[in-house]
Amino acid sequence: MKKNLFVLLSVVFVLFMTALFIFYLIKGDPSRWQVALGGIAVSALPLLLLLSKRNPFNIPIIIAYYVFVFCTTFLGSIASFYLHYKWWDTSLHFYKGIFVGFIGITLYKLFIPKKAQSDVSKWIPFLFVLSLSVTSSVLWEIYEFAGDQFFTHTMQRGGNKDTMYDLLAGTAGGLLAAIYSYIKKEEI
Repeated sequence: MKKNLFVLLSVVFVLFMTALFIFYLIKGDPSRWQVALGGIAVSALPLLLLLSKRNPFNIPIIIAYYVFVFCTTFLGSIASFYLHYKWWDTSLHFYKGIFVGFIGITLYKLFIPKKAQSDVSKWIPFLFVLSLSVTSSVLWEIYEFAGDQFFTHTMQRGGNKDTMYDLLAGTAGGLLAAIYSYIKKEEI
């Protein structure tokens, strides 16, 4: 079931982004066809997990990933939500903080043997989840900065203020996921 969902979502998103790529390439809109091309890559990326013996990510994480891809590539960049709705960018950073936090919970369960988990302090998964979310926020801001330096000049429209809001939102989302991991440590 999980494998089929992975393949289905990947194929649907790759086809959708390919259609957008062709449409905007023919139309001569380089900023949109470049985003669609990137959308093809990030939509196909999860297929690499099919090469692993055991995919650790559950169905909600898989769906959350494609929600994020759709919201950032199509709605955010192609449909110009980033330009028309000032709250869109910060909201996606908050969502990403939560999303990466739950990826952190999954990785904690994957890398810490079940027998050892009961002996681990509640603070370890809390700090791991929070650190992973904050690190992903920092890396995303580096990506935006590099993108503006070399390609678009539109990713950090608000400059330092935009970066700080994004980092705060990503950290807040990660903090929520970390608090969840602290409270539910015995169940995760």
